[in-house]
Amino acid sequence: MICYVLFVFSILCSVTGGGEGATVAYNPTDLFLFNCGSTSDNVDDNGRNWTVENRKFMLSNLDNASFSSDALYQKTGVPQVPYMKARIFRSDFTYSFPVSPGWKFIRLYFYPNQYNFGFDAVNTFFSVTVNGFTLLQNFSADITVKASKTESIIKEFIVPVNQTLNLTFKPSLSSLAFVNGIEIVSMPDRFYSKGGFDDKIINVDSFVDFEIDNSTAFETVHRRNIGGQMVSDVRDSGMFRQWLPDDDFGNGGVVVSVLNAKINYTDKTPVYVAPEDVYATSRSMGVINKDPSLNLQRNLTWYFTVDAGYTYLVRLHFFETTLDVNGINQRVFSIFIGKQEAKREMDVIRLSGGSQNPVYIDFRVFVGSENGMRPDLRLDLHPLAETGPLFYDAILNGVEILKLNSSDGNLAGTNPDPILSSDLTPSLISPRVGKGNNSHILVIILIPVGSTIVLATFIVALMLSMRQMKRKKKRKENSIVTFKVPLKQYTYAELKKITKSFSYTLGKGGFGTVYGGSLSDGRKVAVKVLKDSNASGQDFINEVASMSQTSHVNIVSLLGFCYEGSKRGIVYEFLENGSLDQFASRNKSLIQDVTTLYGIALGIARGLEYLHYGCKTRIVHFDIKPQNILLDGNLCPKVSDFGLAKLCEKRESIVSLIDTRGTIGYIAPELFSRMYGRVSHKSDVYSYGMLVLQMIGAKDKELVEATVSNASSSYFPDWIYKNLENGEETWIFGDEVTKAEKATAKKMVVVGLWCIQPCPSNRPPMNRVVEMMEGSLDALEVPPKPSMYISTRLIPETSSLSDSEEAE
Repeated sequence: MICYVLFVFSILCSVTGGGEGATVAYNPTDLFLFNCGSTSDNVDDNGRNWTVENRKFMLSNLDNASFSSDALYQKTGVPQVPYMKARIFRSDFTYSFPVSPGWKFIRLYFYPNQYNFGFDAVNTFFSVTVNGFTLLQNFSADITVKASKTESIIKEFIVPVNQTLNLTFKPSLSSLAFVNGIEIVSMPDRFYSKGGFDDKIINVDSFVDFEIDNSTAFETVHRRNIGGQMVSDVRDSGMFRQWLPDDDFGNGGVVVSVLNAKINYTDKTPVYVAPEDVYATSRSMGVINKDPSLNLQRNLTWYFTVDAGYTYLVRLHFFETTLDVNGINQRVFSIFIGKQEAKREMDVIRLSGGSQNPVYIDFRVFVGSENGMRPDLRLDLHPLAETGPLFYDAILNGVEILKLNSSDGNLAGTNPDPILSSDLTPSLISPRVGKGNNSHILVIILIPVGSTIVLATFIVALMLSMRQMKRKKKRKENSIVTFKVPLKQYTYAELKKITKSFSYTLGKGGFGTVYGGSLSDGRKVAVKVLKDSNASGQDFINEVASMSQTSHVNIVSLLGFCYEGSKRGIVYEFLENGSLDQFASRNKSLIQDVTTLYGIALGIARGLEYLHYGCKTRIVHFDIKPQNILLDGNLCPKVSDFGLAKLCEKRESIVSLIDTRGTIGYIAPELFSRMYGRVSHKSDVYSYGMLVLQMIGAKDKELVEATVSNASSSYFPDWIYKNLENGEETWIFGDEVTKAEKATAKKMVVVGLWCIQPCPSNRPPMNRVVEMMEGSLDALEVPPKPSMYISTRLIPETSSLSDSEEAE
């Protein structure tokens, strides 16, 4: 431990050697490094000492609530400490850290891998809360790691604490939780809340200074050393932050690096704001000697992926590393964040007061969901010519992007899409369209050349089309769409072998029959065999294409398919408890347990949320009903049967349908008549609401079918709504229901009634439905009465999208 203290002291001393105005590096008051699950202290690759967990800080019953485990293997690039040990949580588990008042860094270390005792961290989903803030919700470390193209992940948060920091891990339904390492580090007072070097936070949306109060928590989304290499935690200035390179966010720009740079830290920009390694490197546009004005046609641009629906603090770090720029009005540029002008005139030397003084500026920006749930926050720097600067150029040294908690204390976003491709990363420098004589000459040359190419292409395409038509029938019987993930294709003979000649029937329907079977390794499976068909098999392709893009605990797993002439089958995981309707008929007492119902309903909501927002291509199911909800041995629900599903190319696409699809009793009204609005992902929301209401109180299915199909006055939600207004709560089961269970049942009813609002625009999206289901009943308003009789004057001419988007 003494060696460790001396090591840290040497690091802190090494970063105080800046200019005359330098202050000392920050010395943290609180510092905890827990190597979770370890039985001895260990030193990591950077020389930091990770200790065993202090049992005084662990409020939960260790033996019953958690156990420790070792990773079975160590992947390349994964350090031994703290990633090869883990603490696994069976139920809610709380660490309680005694700390001094103030903001604290919380860093959680995750390595999704196979562990001893059969624990598979890859398939875990869980939440993490601290002192009333939700840090992670239904979090998948495996999905996050795959999206980041790494083998391990560190999630960093900043939370205000009075005296005790209570950190709680909550496994999701039918799952476990885990963590490899926990780091708690104190920080300077109001370091990220007071503003930049000038104590101001510029509000990009309104240009009115923004203030952050002492009850705000943050998540570090990005911390980038622009133009430089990774700065490790021990080379930071006392808070053990990691600064990652910006290479993943585009190519281009000119990297400027100054060896032995003399950096004069000041009282306004202390040495702990950012280490020398950050200020000594930068990216600029570069000076074009032939025609410097060409830079006026370009931007220096970065794209940073964030979660939609949150406010962000964007901190930009600047230091003039170029020796030629040593005075004011020599390099002046504008800053744009999210395509909005954030600061019109940025002159680093004028602002910092000297050519060797670093400076940092804070901005506030809100990111909406109009571009999806995981949009890119764009940062542009553009030379400003109107001041007559010496150089038309821009420069940036460092970026920090922090998410602020929502009004209910939530910081958790959705799990990222692991399929995202780096090929889509935009170029760092984005040229603008220029005008000049050269472009006119180029157009004149290209016109005859282009015409010749177009004519030749047309002739070749026509010949290929004719040849393709001749082979179309044969090819169609032996091909299938290209799926996003590799799938095993079975022959029909193999399906017969798996199912022992289709001897064990699990269920039947209009589509065909589901059989039980076993793979060669003994794994039980369900095999859906569709009725013989000579048609194109679009429903089959829909189902396989949809399921091949999904990977979620609440979505049934596709294992393979058969596409052999008219023989079509789907092989997926076997679930012990069958469909929800079958389980309900067999287990009357259990299905009337409010806690069980709530867990099933919440799992279904999370599955639909994943289909709508977690996949790269939005999937609308169109047939949510009890028969299509399967339950495993732990009653974890899984959405199945994607035969009617539709894939939307755009996140917010309006769905074009020529047929009414779904099951009577669960079909949204807009699928019957467009007077209610246009068909979209909100149709699944309606079906989900009907399902929840049926689970909690509608006992007469014939009544449901009659009322929805005929829109009669006996529409069954009417009596549920009436009971809600009167406080009768006749949907509650039994006399032994607790007060908490009554609140849970009432919450399900309120959420269900919101979901079945006739107008799609009045229904909440599925991500909001999950929040409502997980939140407090007191936070929910009672929705309007959902009547099937509505005036067309109440239906907006456009829903959430434009007519052009509907056409697409």
